[in-house]
Amino acid sequence: MSDAPQANEATRLEPRLRAMCDLRIADVREAAGRHEYDGVVQDLSPSGVLAGLATLAATERDAGPGGAPSAGDVLDERLVSLGAAGLRAVFGTLQDHRRNPVHHLGNLDLASYDKDYAPPAERAEARRRHLAAWPDAVDAAVTALDAVPAPTARALLPALRGLSADVEDEAALAAADRLVAHVSEAADGGEPDASYGADGLQLLLGVSEGSEVDLGRLAEQADAERDRLRELLAEACAQLDASTPPEQLVARLLRDHPDTPEEIYAEARGLIVEATAFTLEHDLLGDPGGTCLVGPAPPSRRWAMAMMSWAAAYEPDGPSWYHVTPPDPAWPAEDQEEWLAVFSRTTLPAITVHEVTPGHYAHGRALRRTASDARRLVLSTAFIEGWAHYAEELFVEQGFRAGDPRYAIGVAVEALIRVTRLAVSLGVHTGAMTVEDGARRFEADAFLRGSAARAEAERATFDPTYGRYTMGKLAILAARDRARQRWGSSFTLR
Repeated sequence: MSDAPQANEATRLEPRLRAMCDLRIADVREAAGRHEYDGVVQDLSPSGVLAGLATLAATERDAGPGGAPSAGDVLDERLVSLGAAGLRAVFGTLQDHRRNPVHHLGNLDLASYDKDYAPPAERAEARRRHLAAWPDAVDAAVTALDAVPAPTARALLPALRGLSADVEDEAALAAADRLVAHVSEAADGGEPDASYGADGLQLLLGVSEGSEVDLGRLAEQADAERDRLRELLAEACAQLDASTPPEQLVARLLRDHPDTPEEIYAEARGLIVEATAFTLEHDLLGDPGGTCLVGPAPPSRRWAMAMMSWAAAYEPDGPSWYHVTPPDPAWPAEDQEEWLAVFSRTTLPAITVHEVTPGHYAHGRALRRTASDARRLVLSTAFIEGWAHYAEELFVEQGFRAGDPRYAIGVAVEALIRVTRLAVSLGVHTGAMTVEDGARRFEADAFLRGSAARAEAERATFDPTYGRYTMGKLAILAARDRARQRWGSSFTLR
């Protein structure tokens, strides 16, 4: 493994936070901008993970009760406690580094050095050190990954192969090939059941959020939200074309999309300007500032159709990237068409509101303005994704493109994908659904087809908590209702 970073005034952290960062190096390097970890790979071998958990436990004992990282700040202390509990659940209770290659994929990923946070030569040197550590990291991965379910392995093989794009270091390439071969064996002969089980899913969904999760109640909420969204969709479709059933109308609308990656990027850039202007005009947020560029996702991240890579809190300001994943040109024409439908002129506006402003990009800008280490480093996935998802429908409420029902249709279609993620995650990980069942559910409830539906269902195998989009949105809406009641006339959406 690469050497751990040396603490100095610029990189100093409270011991518990440092121990937590050491257990999630790839995340904090990119999402938080902790570049003391540049060129460093995490020891994800069984012994390395055990050592990391032991260090975390020691720092918690030393902190004692009420040992807040920010002079007694109750929220900061709560965040640190929940973050530590989440790490113990993932790496200790569930030993997820043994069954889920996604941890090792992130550990090897070089895409964080593509961001313009430092001079090119400095980033190139960090990338070189990182590549030099690949053989040891792959040794650790091969040792650790002894319980990979076959569906999980199959879902992540394309991303693992994408790690080697633009890599020329022969030792690193040989290591990457060994990891692909190891995971390929699991794809062929691994356990066919990718389920974490009801207890495992409940733990993953609740522990790091500090909430009690009732999976049965959650399934009921998912069905109720699906039904509400279908009503919203039917109303918007009737405004556009009352003579055509929603299923047929949505299918027609999804075929209206940019035809090339360059056209997708150009339309997304225009939507960023439009969504930001609407946010400011309606005083939903202050001006996020900064620069958001649009372009293709790195090959290792093309399991997701769209994502935000923001200028992180601890790094010098620079451009953030709204990554959009075009279809593989080697795919059959029908598969490419199904994938491009995701970026239709009906759905791309909602995706852009989610990924950029007031969604993830604006969130990343806000993180840069807080001085709290805990709040910069310990993030709630349910809040991150729930906030961006909430923003989509907030725009409907506030009249974005009010004369064009296609925006509300797109919001409903995107929300149906998110609530179907929750339903499929609950199904797959309680044993009620197979991945194939999940793909059919995405086709039936979320207007996805073929490869797009299959990719969404497969994501449940390595991202079991991807139902948090809907969970977070519902929690934020409930909090908004409480705020309206308590604040009365002083309430504002901002």
